Amino acid sequence: MSETGMDAVGALADPLRRRLYRYVVERGGGVSRAEAAEAVGAQRGLAAFHLDRLVAAGLLEVAHGKRSGREGPGSGRPAKLYSRADREVSVQLPPRDYGLAAHLLAAAVRTEGLEPAVHAAARTEGLRRGAELAEGGAALDGVRRHLAEQGYEPAADADDPDVLRLRNCPFHTLAREHPPLACGMNLELLRGLLDGAGAEGIEARMDPLPDGCCVAISKTNDN
Repeated sequence: MSETGMDAVGALADPLRRRLYRYVVERGGGVSRAEAAEAVGAQRGLAAFHLDRLVAAGLLEVAHGKRSGREGPGSGRPAKLYSRADREVSVQLPPRDYGLAAHLLAAAVRTEGLEPAVHAAARTEGLRRGAELAEGGAALDGVRRHLAEQGYEPAADADDPDVLRLRNCPFHTLAREHPPLACGMNLELLRGLLDGAGAEGIEARMDPLPDGCCVAISKTNDN
């Protein structure tokens, strides 16, 4: 684990700082100091201090913009707007490098043409996980809770509340270098999850956006 990684983890040791970080992440970015302070019940100055500490640790990024959307004289000064940094931080003591192993395996899968076998294995695992959720009784609620626990950060689409967007890809690094393999694996995993949970009328489909997961979950279009 690098020194910068340890600094980033250490920055989240403070409970208020953790709440601020979670709020910015859950909002999807573009959060002002005033909004963050109100959300966590802290004074604006204190919230600003902790937000800037998170920026210094590399966990948040800051941009300047006007919340009113107005420009020109009388529109006010641009505010600091915070969003999650595009950086991964992992905690593994003693150090491990599972990422390298994943990339080596992905390269071998592509070389040998084994993508269908990987996708089939992902679907089987999804079915297993979904069946466990179905045993709990609340299939759809269980699916969303499972996605949140696995780091997908599910949230309703801003333009269509019937579409569930997954704002984070748990396989981001692998998907960036091996998109067909990783995204196909992810799609089959989520399809299996829904089928195993008995989530009728709901489907997982490929619908990539510039940020977040390449898969969206929505109602089926039964004509």
